[in-house]
Amino acid sequence: MPEPRVAIVGAGPAGLRAAQVLAEASLRPLLVDEGHRAGGQIYRRPPPGAERPAAALYGFEAGRAQALHDLADALAPRVDYRPGTTVWGIAPRDPDGFDLECLGPDGHGRIAADRLVLATGAMDRTLPFPGWTLPGVFTLGAAQIALKAQGMAIGRRVALVGAGPLLPLVAHQYAKAGATVVAVLDVTPLAAKVKAAPRLAAVPATLAKGVWYTMRGALRRQPVRSGVRAIAVEGAARVEALAFEDAAGRRHRVACDAVGASFGLRSEAQAADLAGCRFAFEPVTRQWQPERSGQGRSSLPHVYLAGDGSGIGGADVAELQGERTALTLLADLGRPRDPAREAHLDRRLARQAGFRAALEAAYPYPHHLVEGIADDEIVCRCEGITAGAIRRTATERDASEMNRLKALTRTGMGRCQGRVCGHAAAEILARTLDVPVETVGRLRGQAPIKPIPLREPA
Repeated sequence: MPEPRVAIVGAGPAGLRAAQVLAEASLRPLLVDEGHRAGGQIYRRPPPGAERPAAALYGFEAGRAQALHDLADALAPRVDYRPGTTVWGIAPRDPDGFDLECLGPDGHGRIAADRLVLATGAMDRTLPFPGWTLPGVFTLGAAQIALKAQGMAIGRRVALVGAGPLLPLVAHQYAKAGATVVAVLDVTPLAAKVKAAPRLAAVPATLAKGVWYTMRGALRRQPVRSGVRAIAVEGAARVEALAFEDAAGRRHRVACDAVGASFGLRSEAQAADLAGCRFAFEPVTRQWQPERSGQGRSSLPHVYLAGDGSGIGGADVAELQGERTALTLLADLGRPRDPAREAHLDRRLARQAGFRAALEAAYPYPHHLVEGIADDEIVCRCEGITAGAIRRTATERDASEMNRLKALTRTGMGRCQGRVCGHAAAEILARTLDVPVETVGRLRGQAPIKPIPLREPA
């Protein structure tokens, strides 16, 4: 009987570790990677000819990044690697298996797979604020990509805003690269971090890195503020300044030519949606995520999940989950199990889960920013839908659910397919109706989940 064809979507830490385990078991997995070089977002590699020392790109994570890059290179003869390939559609195939609709260097193609490992990662969670659509405003993730992939900063005088541990990291990376960081604004309260510190100490190495980044910023005299209540980008044709209100209610203004802003991370779960996985609402991060067992199984027998695409955990967790999920897949194929290895991974993942819960407590959801979104603020940039339009549709046209809101307003119908605007729209809709956000549901995934050129035949 021929071996099943296993397709791994995503070549970040989770996807690479899964591919390693399967290759070690003499399978030849298909590794589909939207990037042009394996590594994912956190360990993104510069293009050939633009390489720089790992220490300059990844800091404390240089050793881990280099190890994963070396692993990707070593796996090349043992996997079917498809770089620069976007999976924009997934269709279940009778009686079992899936067809992946892809767009790669050679154009459109369809890939048949018997089993899927979805390691699709995460992206920045955005919230609208005055001026967020001006040229020169980026997400923190985009600011990182500019440094790692292009070797450039988003501006010379940069203001950074966030609600998560990515904020001090990007501030450190930009200062080290030579940019002037004029403001580091944390929209979550300092008291939350102090309260969570004892629980964060459960993974002391990770906590120490976060403290070091913060202290380095202090030594560089970076203007860091916590508990920021309101932000607004000022400028005519592009960014000229960032205004904000501090925790005491005082207004400030700093001149800058670029802003990086994001408010945590959200799972890239559209592929799991198209495959037919069941979703559940995660109340701490306030997002819908595909159901994943501790062993990596989804709600479907032939779909497996690993990494941030099924719950935000970070790069370390993604590696562990990639390995654990691949072991589960092999066990489901009838291969011999390694209970000791599985138990070791389970213990490490349990420890990381406790740390992640503490991290979420240290950076709580910024409800005040959602409450402050004005009626004239653009929420869905692709379709030009404002917060006021969402609120009026909720109250005047009985839009009590996200997909009805989409049908009535086109919110989420643009190029991003709701990946950027969907979260904010759901929060605004729920607040307008005075109901818990989970009751308004989520936007259903629709192919293509990523933009594809019209010139390509579908």
